[in-house]
Amino acid sequence: MTNRPANETPWEHFHHEADIGVRGYGSTVEEAFENAALALTSVMTDLSLVDPQTEVAIECSSPDVEVLFVDWLNAIVYEMDTRRMLFSRFSVSLNGELLHAKAWGETIDVPKHKPAVEVKGATFTELKVATDDDDRWLAQCVVDV
Repeated sequence: MTNRPANETPWEHFHHEADIGVRGYGSTVEEAFENAALALTSVMTDLSLVDPQTEVAIECSSPDVEVLFVDWLNAIVYEMDTRRMLFSRFSVSLNGELLHAKAWGETIDVPKHKPAVEVKGATFTELKVATDDDDRWLAQCVVDV
């Protein structure tokens, strides 16, 4: 993993054939999960267009942190789909294999948000949750669009 200067965006996309990768960085695994969730939403729309008006609780669990990351992103996709919402703010707390989170966002407004694509789900492709030599966390995978 490469070291990232502190002034760089804490998330990014990476190319993967017809799909797209999402990557989050953080000083904790929770922060990396939060930033990867921002990357997920930004696949669909400009984050600055999404007002964090409504709070939604999200929970999932897995004994494997990488599987938990995929479950986390898929839980967000599920909430966005069933609630017809986009999220622009996330708070994650991990307690062993349990993830408790809050996502804030608003109902999709097509003229306002101009959604580019729909994310169908997170995959195990390019899946990685790990620290670098400086103990910075990375959480990444490819999402199906």
